[in-house]
Amino acid sequence: MKREIKDSIVVGAALFAMFFGAGNLIFPPAIGLFSGDQWFFSLIGFFITGISLPVLGVLSVSLSGGTISDLASKVGPKFSLVFSTILILAIGPLLAIPRTGATVYEIGVAPLGTFNPLLVSIIYFSITLFFVIKPSGIIDKIGKILTPILLLVIGAIIGTGLLHPIGIPVTTKLNNAFSFGFLEGYQTMDALGSIVMGGIILVALIEKGYTDRKKQIKMTTIAGLMSGTLLTLIYGGLMYLGASIGSNVSPDISKTALILKITESVLGANGLLVISVAVSAACLTTSIGLTAIVGNFFEKISKGKIPYKATVVFVCAFSAVMSVVGVETIVEIAVPLLVFVYPIAMVLILFNLLDRYLPHDAAYKGAALGAGLIGAVDAVKALNFRALNAIFEPIYTLINYLPLANVGFAWLLPALTLSLVFGLRAQRTTKLETSM
Repeated sequence: MKREIKDSIVVGAALFAMFFGAGNLIFPPAIGLFSGDQWFFSLIGFFITGISLPVLGVLSVSLSGGTISDLASKVGPKFSLVFSTILILAIGPLLAIPRTGATVYEIGVAPLGTFNPLLVSIIYFSITLFFVIKPSGIIDKIGKILTPILLLVIGAIIGTGLLHPIGIPVTTKLNNAFSFGFLEGYQTMDALGSIVMGGIILVALIEKGYTDRKKQIKMTTIAGLMSGTLLTLIYGGLMYLGASIGSNVSPDISKTALILKITESVLGANGLLVISVAVSAACLTTSIGLTAIVGNFFEKISKGKIPYKATVVFVCAFSAVMSVVGVETIVEIAVPLLVFVYPIAMVLILFNLLDRYLPHDAAYKGAALGAGLIGAVDAVKALNFRALNAIFEPIYTLINYLPLANVGFAWLLPALTLSLVFGLRAQRTTKLETSM
């Protein structure tokens, strides 16, 4: 029993560290700054998409079988393959992994002096490659080595900021703080990452000798709750610090400049060195976890034809080049893809958790279709092409009339409606076939 608790803590610490990467450090302070005295309501919205959903995602993957393919399989094998590949690329070399390298340079290295961004990126991803080139023991390396460093440094920043406030949250003109926080939670990519992180957690438990499914689910649940608690405390602290410094900075300050200003205000001259360590640890844990996931995914779907080592080497090399474009650019690129994929990911997570209550597996197809249609329209809108916006304007207006559209849930009613239609129709067809 003691061993189970110890291993659950290590896995939970590693899961927290993999979640707490680039976006998790730079987005909460920016949300706090924009929300001002309403920062707590933004935290509640952020809690849903940035904390609760990722934890549920890990549990959902564990319940469905342990892989992203298992999670999406009830929609259909072709959909599962396409969706899994898009998701892996999104949280992998196209967006999330390069963003960790860009953040390390902009927050952790550039403030300390003049350095070549490409050289810094190469060194950073070489360290990532060192950790992931051998897939076994990755969770232990993260949970036992990198997580304590991360918690110590971030805890020092937040703790000092709470004991010695840097200001008072100011009143802002934000109309719906909850909705703002909810939508900003998308940018962490953690709900998407959780779907694939669930797989690496399962592999780690199997490596430790836990082969019983019930025990795996129990330990995954404990690890998820632990990581969720840590994330809530740290997000809340960072959001408060962002709100507190509102009267001392321009509202147009960049996300990276904001976290640097906060750290300097809290810790003084040593702040730059502290934040450098914090950023490097936070981003490295995420980069290591996601790179390993990408390597495992392509080796599995190719049945060994695309070797794990070749994939992780390519991912590190590609990400080293991609990260040079900068954090803000990567964030802008991410928006259309995220608003399309997120609703689908959310219904898959929720439906797998509620699987026993669904009338038929066809319900998954209806839900994915409904969420995907709304997500596709939102993606077109996020592209912000004038010609497309003119064509889609009537659809945008219609979607705004859907229930909960103002808080980011426009996809919910179409997903539930089509899920019910598909599920009941398939159930009825099955009964007719059985009676014949």
